[in-house]
This record gives sequence, structure tokens and C-alpha cells, in this order.
Amino acid sequence: MPSLQGLRANMASLSVLDQYRLYLTADFSSQHGCVAIVTGGLCGIGFSTAKHLAKLGMHVIIAGNNEREGQEAVKQIKEETLTSKVEFLFCNLASMKSIRQFVKDFKAKNYPLHVLINNAGVMMVPQRKTVDGFEEQFGVNYLGHFLLTNLLLDILKKTGSPRHHARIITVSSSTHYVGELNMDDLHSRYCYTPCGAYAQSKLALVLFSYQLQQLLAAGGSHVTANVVDPGVVNTNLYKHVFWLTKVVKKLTYWLLFKTPDEGAITSVYAAVAPELEGVGGCYLCHEKIIKSSSITYDEDLQQKLWAESCKMVGIPNLINKVIST
Repeated sequence: MPSLQGLRANMASLSVLDQYRLYLTADFSSQHGCVAIVTGGLCGIGFSTAKHLAKLGMHVIIAGNNEREGQEAVKQIKEETLTSKVEFLFCNLASMKSIRQFVKDFKAKNYPLHVLINNAGVMMVPQRKTVDGFEEQFGVNYLGHFLLTNLLLDILKKTGSPRHHARIITVSSSTHYVGELNMDDLHSRYCYTPCGAYAQSKLALVLFSYQLQQLLAAGGSHVTANVVDPGVVNTNLYKHVFWLTKVVKKLTYWLLFKTPDEGAITSVYAAVAPELEGVGGCYLCHEKIIKSSSITYDEDLQQKLWAESCKMVGIPNLINKVIST
């Protein structure tokens, strides 16, 4: 097995595919005894992420909104990884009630929680609402994960320790660089475009993660929060895009698009890399810390979004009291 030091030294000259092969065969420390939740693990990046965490010995909980597909994903991962430590729990991120039930079901198992990967999402869908009346992309991609993360914080904090921090990894996108956050119309009721709403939801995820890291650090919690950018990945998220875009994608995906396994690299890296132990508040792309858009570092905007999000999902705003340890 290659060492992490040797692996990093050779990265610059490798193709994305070769990087993927090396990272997922690298001698990461064993993750046996660790528990991870991966949202959207039924297919695409989420499935690949869950599969490779299971290969590393983690007990993986796949959170998804389709029972049949969830059980099929579990079966496939068990067959490919030869592990029994994979299970499915129903969670519809478009429903606050479903998210609360998922957390209740998870807590009933009395598991620790070492890694939470907020991966699920929808992209460029027609204008429509969740069952709670939220614009779907903002509701599923952002608010669903905002509530889920907050409801799981108590377990994450209990699990984390000075030598082994629990990790929250949120999957955003490079589209956040062009996103605009309209605090007066977060649900795009007055001016909706699929691209604009998607970019806004991904921008919100970065702002949320940075604010969460500040609160966790201020409270002395042994939990870190980071954001990952998987790159342009060939998944079924593109089913709602303009027909011409689909044609271009079909003709060029082999050249321009990553496979789901390649897209999962950064999420897996963020979940287990020893050099990220205790490191939070970062935006990761191609396993490197890079700068996100300048607006994401606006602490006043972070706090305003956090406060408004708490109102929307119906939880207390602890931003002025600091999350207690």
C-alpha cells in the first residue's frame, strides 16, 4: 500500500482517474468502529462515497427517500465490499417531518456518529415546492441538511474526542461562485430560474458550514465542519437540464465529466484523511484547500442566514449563546 506522504508527492503528475485509484487504495488508517451517515447514498456520488467508506471498515448508514432503491444499494455495497456493516434508513430531505423521524430512528439504535456527509441534492428542477412550502432546491439541498445536521449535533459532539474529531462534510459545488443569496426571497418566489435557485442553495451550504464551524470551535466541541466540491460528475442530477445541454453532456461526458467514483474522492478524503484531523472551516476541491467565493466569508451574512434558517425549520437559534459542549 502506498504511504500518504508518497501519495501526495506523486499527485501532481497523475490524471484524475489515477488519483482516484491511488486515494481509494491508499493506506488510510482503519475506520473500524466508526459510524457514518451519507445522505443521497442510493446512487451517484453518494453511493460511491458510502461504498468506499464501507471498504475502509466504517459502519455506513445510507439515508435516502426510496426504500426499494435503498435496499438494493445496501445489497450491492455488501456484495462489493464483503461487509455487513451497511444499512438503509428512510429520510426524505424534502420533509421536515421525515428528517425528524430519521433522527429519531437513528438515535434509537444508540450508535455513535463519527462522520456525517451531507451529499443528497436536486439540480435545476422546474419551480416547485417541498411539502413544507419551501422552494425545492433550497429546501432539499440546503434546509434539509441544515435541520438534519443540527438535530444530530448532540451525537456528533458526544462521539468526537480530542484525538478523533467527529466530521461534518457538506457537498457544495463550484456553482456557488456565481450564486446570489436573496435574503428577502430565499425561495425565489418572485424571480425563479433553475440555475439561479441551484446556485443559491449551494452558496447557502458554504455559508452554513463556515458558521457552523465557528460555533463548534467557540463551544470547544470536538467536531469539524468542511465543504467539498466534487467537480463536474456524470450523474442523473442532469435529467432536468435543457435538452441541448443533455446532448453536449452525452457527447463529451467521457472527456469533461468525472465518474461518480472519481467524484467521491474529495468526500472520502475529507472523511478520513489524517491531515484534516481537527481542521474545519475549509473548502476542499481535488483534495486541496482552496478559497470559496468572497461572499462566503461574510460573517454577518452567515449569521443572518443561520437565524432565518432556524425560523424556517423550527429550531432555536443558539448563535448568540454558542452551541454548548
